[in-house]
Amino acid sequence: MKIGQLAKRSGLAASRIRFYEASGLLSAVERTSNGYRTYGAEAVWILEIITGAQQAGFSLEEIRSLLPLSASGWQHDELLAGLKRKVAEIEVLQQRLAHNKAQLLVAIESIENPPPGQACVDNAQQLLERLRERGDAGDR
Repeated sequence: MKIGQLAKRSGLAASRIRFYEASGLLSAVERTSNGYRTYGAEAVWILEIITGAQQAGFSLEEIRSLLPLSASGWQHDELLAGLKRKVAEIEVLQQRLAHNKAQLLVAIESIENPPPGQACVDNAQQLLERLRERGDAGDR
């Protein structure tokens, strides 16, 4: 199939497909005598893997190392290790996001419910101190 057909079937722009090809994520393709690229049916499948992996947070370099080396299949151990590594990275990110969320909730609470009679600048100072204390506790 030509690149236009592949773009339509994959939902990707032709320029994105050419980028993946140039990046070594999509195997070299045949060229017709007039220079048009022709792709095999497996190109749709590979593009689905690439876009799905990107949505899951994999970098192009990580994807490159996880793609099957040939039509014969995946490198099982490398694929499994890469997937487990990404899950661990996501868990660390989730912890960091939970910490950030907690700090934002403290800030919101402090701004919405300042101590009675406390000046805004004093409330801000107190809020910064609370956030510093929470940040130090989160580093332990």
